[in-house]
Amino acid sequence: MLSNVFLKTLRDCRRSLPLWGIGMALLALWVIVLYPTIGGIYADYLEDLPPSLAIFMGGVSDIASPEGYLSIEIFSFMVPLLFLVLTIGFGGSTIAREEERGTLDLLLSNPISRWRVVVEKFAAMAVITMLVALFLWLGLAIGATIANVEISFLRMAEATLSGALLGLAFGTLALAVACATGKRGLSIGVAAALGIVSFFLNGFAPLVEVLEPYRKLSPFYYYSGAEPLINGLNLGHAAILLGFTLLLVAVALITFERRDLAV
Repeated sequence: MLSNVFLKTLRDCRRSLPLWGIGMALLALWVIVLYPTIGGIYADYLEDLPPSLAIFMGGVSDIASPEGYLSIEIFSFMVPLLFLVLTIGFGGSTIAREEERGTLDLLLSNPISRWRVVVEKFAAMAVITMLVALFLWLGLAIGATIANVEISFLRMAEATLSGALLGLAFGTLALAVACATGKRGLSIGVAAALGIVSFFLNGFAPLVEVLEPYRKLSPFYYYSGAEPLINGLNLGHAAILLGFTLLLVAVALITFERRDLAV
């Protein structure tokens, strides 16, 4: 089992993964079931907001629709926040924690190369992220069916996938910093700080003219800028998030191969 890092990593998450999945599903179910009750209240209140502020809050122009409600209630903040907490915590800890505890020495004493450790750890993070995203979508789909909310299941899946890609990008950033430094706290802190800056850059750019040219530097723009709940997944935006992630995987591979490990 030690020689198969991918399966070992998934096994180590056998308790936390179901909790994450069920928690995300219940959150989505609760939010969408409430739409017939409070959706009209949201529409009356939010229609008076400036369009740019409405975009900051939800990333969807039609705020009176089920898509607008879901965007404001869950996809504008809660979904990216939870995905970032999941992936940054995983990416910053999966290698650095083993190095800090001294168990990385045991792992590398097996016939396995450093690059395989990084790739299989990343693959496990990707699988875990997508499984949690599946649970989130299932909660949305079941809730929409129960509450008879007319919304495309495919569009909800595409918006959920976009959130998962965003989380994976920042999780890989944490992984890359951990591979370069071996410091769990530093890797989580750097990725979290950049995530916060990225969120506010994307949110305030429509409101602050001087920030507008820099909005596309924010990964959050490629998460919600094309309004995936209404228009579907923008393949170009998804490709940018995926490309950023793969670039960070390459950085992690190079730095981990070259660094003297504290084992």
